[in-house]
Formats: sequence, structure tokens, C-alpha cells
Amino acid sequence: MQTEKIFGLSSITARLQALPSLHRKALVTTGFVLVLAAIWPSTQPQRLVSVGDRVPLELDFSRFLPQQVQDSPVAVSSAPTFVHRIESGDTLSALFSSAGVDQQTMYKVLEADLNILALDTLMPGNRISFWTDENQQLTKLELHFSAARQVVFTRYEDGTFEVNEINVPGNWQDRIVSGDINGSFYRSAEKIGLSAAEIQRIEMLLKDKVNFARDLRAGDSFSVLLKDQFVEGESTGNSQILGISIHSGRNDITAFQDADGNFYDENGGSLVRAFQRYPLAKGYRVSSGFNPNRHHPVTGRTAPHNGTDFATPIGTKVEATGDGVVKMVTNHAYAGRYVVIEHDSKYTTRYLHLSKVLVHQGQRVSRGQVIALSGNTGRVTGPHLHYEFHINGRPVNPLTAKIPMASHLDKQQLIAFKSLVEQRRHLMNLG
Repeated sequence: MQTEKIFGLSSITARLQALPSLHRKALVTTGFVLVLAAIWPSTQPQRLVSVGDRVPLELDFSRFLPQQVQDSPVAVSSAPTFVHRIESGDTLSALFSSAGVDQQTMYKVLEADLNILALDTLMPGNRISFWTDENQQLTKLELHFSAARQVVFTRYEDGTFEVNEINVPGNWQDRIVSGDINGSFYRSAEKIGLSAAEIQRIEMLLKDKVNFARDLRAGDSFSVLLKDQFVEGESTGNSQILGISIHSGRNDITAFQDADGNFYDENGGSLVRAFQRYPLAKGYRVSSGFNPNRHHPVTGRTAPHNGTDFATPIGTKVEATGDGVVKMVTNHAYAGRYVVIEHDSKYTTRYLHLSKVLVHQGQRVSRGQVIALSGNTGRVTGPHLHYEFHINGRPVNPLTAKIPMASHLDKQQLIAFKSLVEQRRHLMNLG
């Protein structure tokens, strides 16, 4: 190795000597200038390298984070393989068995349904449809409540299900019903075509104004203005009360829905007691807030959190946040024991994961009444109360939502409201 280095240096020297004198001088001068430039001190002030003098590097942490699964819905056949109209006595497990779908898949559907709880609200007359593939695997499930509302469960390649609620606005048409009291108000209203739910709403709205069992007499008259929903000419069964007038002796008892959705008497006095913001007597930490756009960290699909979770110890008293009627008391594989209260045609509240329920279906409750004890039933990581507030069937943030608080309309609102009342009274008189 040493011999090779010496031989190489001697060869370079010999070649340099062979060059013409002028060329040799130019080459030596150029080399000298280059060496001098390399060792000459810089005229710029030198600075020490500090901790802040870092070279920015682009770091990629993506490989350390959970990767989103780019799965997609599985193929679905054009026609359902099993269709059934719900009858009294049907059970969910029996329906899945009749469709040839196993119980494990049923629980996956129940898990997807946690945010809507649609399967718990199936009633006689509703329709359920199953789509299965050649391996008898469920690919799609549809719940048909009416022409205005369907809930669809779609299977993904990873075996999970995504749920979508379809609401069709439809067209609304006015309806006026009038009659006289002959026996109880309930029987009299039923005779002229009002449904049990509509009668219950009227009684709930006017319970502070009239005692329906004691104050009304034979010969008293009443009139109700409603609007009914239709989709493509088919009635959906959904209705809203716009005005009520009861003539009892010398007294007129009235209730009209304003443009804000709340009910007032003809003078603008509120008929709806204010809701309380929290379903608990004491303040408890919010462990998980309302988030309609929450995304699953692995699948990347939207899985909204439609309520607010309060970190409550087991046995904490749960209060109804407003006057209403208990619409449902049930037990769910993932929601646990829960209660649904309907406050009128506009407002509904839900209370999930309860350890004990203290009310029954159909019972009237008042704001602040203890309806249950909190717990950890269903699929939970710890004891807490999950509370939901719905306006017109849509979940909203119960901590920030606008809820009826006003006891009376202001002057400008009252002028517009009285004009509305005059129009509706005219329709009701025609009825």
C-alpha cells in the first residue's frame, strides 16, 4: 500500500515536469490561490452553536399512530331476503332467527344502534327488512317506521355496521277537529278522531289550566287545530298541535303554538314550564361532552356522541329536566337501563345506564322529580349518567341548547303572536 502511494505521487510529479513552462506556472499559481482561499479566516463574525441553532428536520410520526382502515360497505343484493311487518309479541332475537341471521350479528347491530336506539322503538305496523348474502351474512337491515322515517344499518368489510337515519320532510296539511264533552274529555276527543298521543299532549299542555276530570261538564265544547304530515300523498302518522280552545261555562281555555315552537295562551302567557339545564341536583364533572361529528380513531367513520356524560357514582339521584310523560322504560344490551320522557311534540329527553328506574311507562312526571338512580349498566367503562336532549327528534347539546325559559312574550313578539292566534281562531271556528 505504501509503495502504491509513493508510485502515484512520483507519476504526478513527472507529468508536471513534462508540461510547458508557462502552463506549469499557471497551474501552480491556481492551486496556490485555491489553498489560500480555503484557509483564509472569514470576515463574518463567528458565533458559537447554541441549543437554539437546530437544523429543522421533517419527522414522520404516521407509522406510530393508529392507521385508518379504508374499508367500504359490502355489496348488497337488490331485494331483501326477509321482510316482516311488526306484530304484537315479536321479539328482536326471534326476528333475526327467522331471517337466518345469528345472534352475534344481532349484537353488532345493537352496538351500532347505541346512538339512535331505533330498534327499541319498533311498534306493531312498522316494517323490518333483512338483506343477506350467499353465506347468510347480514349485509343490510332497514327499519321502516313511516314514509317520513327509516333507519338503515349497513355492513362494512370489517364486520361492523354503520347506521343512518333518513328523515323526509314531506308536506304538512291543516286539520280541524271540534266536538262537545259527553263523558270524559278523553272519550269525547277520541270519538272525533284524535289519537291517544294527541289527547295526551293536550292534557299535558293544559294540566296547569284545567282539571280534565273535575272541571269539564257535559255540553262544554272544544276545538283543536293540527297539521298532519304526508309523503307522496301517504299519511305518516306524524302530527303537530297548533291550537286548542276549550269553552267551559264562562271560561275559555286556550293554547297556541308560536313560531318559536313554544305554547302560550291567547294573551301570550307561557304554558311550558322552563326546563332545568342538568338532570342532577348537584354538579358533577362532564366526562364526555356532546359531539355530533366524533370520528372513530381506527375506522375513520363518524360515530356521534349524542349526549352528555356525567361522572356520577352509582345510586346518584337522576331528575326529570322538565314536565312530561314517560314514553319508554327498557333495558338495552349497550345502553343499559334507560328512560325516555316526552315533554310535548317538540322536546324529548333520554337517561341511560341507570341502576334503578323509579317511574313506569305512561306516568306523568314533573320537572325536578327523581325518576331513577344512576349506574353502570350496559356497555360502559365506569359509572356515569348519559343524558340526551332532543328537539324535533334531533339530538342537541343539552348544556348549550336554547330551551323554553320565557314566561311571557315581549311587546313586539306579542303583536306577531296575536296576529297568528287570530288566523288560527278563524280556522278553528270554521271547523
